[in-house]
Amino acid sequence: MAMVCLSDFEAYAKKYLPKIAWDYFAAGADDCTTRDENILAYKRIRFRPRMLRDVSVMDIRTKILGSEISFPVGIAPTGFHQLAWPDGEKSTARAARAMNTCYIASTYSTCTLEEISAAAPGGLRWFQLYIHRNRAASQQLVQRAEALGFQGLVLTADLPYTGKRRDDVRNGFRLPPHMKVKNLERAFEVCKMSPSFHSLRWHYGLPPNSLDPSVTWNDIYWLRSLTRLPIIIKGILTREDAELAVRHGVQGIIVSNHGGRQLDEGPATIDALVEVVEAVRGRVEVYVDGGIRKGSDVLKALALGAKCVFIGRPALWGLAYKGEEGLQDVLRILQDEFRLSMALAG
Repeated sequence: MAMVCLSDFEAYAKKYLPKIAWDYFAAGADDCTTRDENILAYKRIRFRPRMLRDVSVMDIRTKILGSEISFPVGIAPTGFHQLAWPDGEKSTARAARAMNTCYIASTYSTCTLEEISAAAPGGLRWFQLYIHRNRAASQQLVQRAEALGFQGLVLTADLPYTGKRRDDVRNGFRLPPHMKVKNLERAFEVCKMSPSFHSLRWHYGLPPNSLDPSVTWNDIYWLRSLTRLPIIIKGILTREDAELAVRHGVQGIIVSNHGGRQLDEGPATIDALVEVVEAVRGRVEVYVDGGIRKGSDVLKALALGAKCVFIGRPALWGLAYKGEEGLQDVLRILQDEFRLSMALAG
């Protein structure tokens, strides 16, 4: 079958991934209203194309926080890439480097930061952080990422607790025994010593209640004290929080609702983008994720003020298809569609 658009990769992944893995990647919270709305909101936006503009030469490169990327699409942080492809995040890093774009590696990677770094030396990588109750573990992760040459720190702000994803509950989702949340393996070894360890119901590969729900804006100052990396905050959906982000000195904002996996019935990210961009007034860079399925979606996001978009699930579909090569195919299709949309819109 010819892979012509991103939905072809989605269909392939749905057909060939184990059900528990497909359900985990596809899951939204509760009724999945926000997950689906992320996609539908793009379909409601219309272009006003201009004609007879010279579009014989187009430059689709851009810069994010000073680093040039080949086109304004990066790879959003998602967990457990080995569920999609045996080489996991190493393949993701290689594909991002080959396409000269940014890959945000997740705290919940099934490869270590060191493995990701070694797989694609010289690639543009940011590190996404969840803050855990074990603050020392979070601190070590930040410092490891900086030492390994990651160029940005992405703090996820919308996950004090994990949203209710019904299929994961029904499936009793657990990582297969041969997979680990590699970056946090040692962080919970103390837990393994406790007599109750074997009766623990592990949550997404980690002990329950390991996330720190007490994180506040002040923790940005704590992160600032640990690293010289620019801090990007992910999960902002309102004008008020965008203003607070700027006030607390972040360098970037990712407008995100976690792919509709956290609070259901919040806004679609492309709808929230407009008020965030207005609030920020150019003081920090604004990016968006969630619902991007075509090159024309990328153009819509840029037209509404985003500097760059990040793709989550489509990257996983590409991995499921052919690993690094499949993910490059997904990025190449988006790149070609984006260039064509730019030309046709004038």
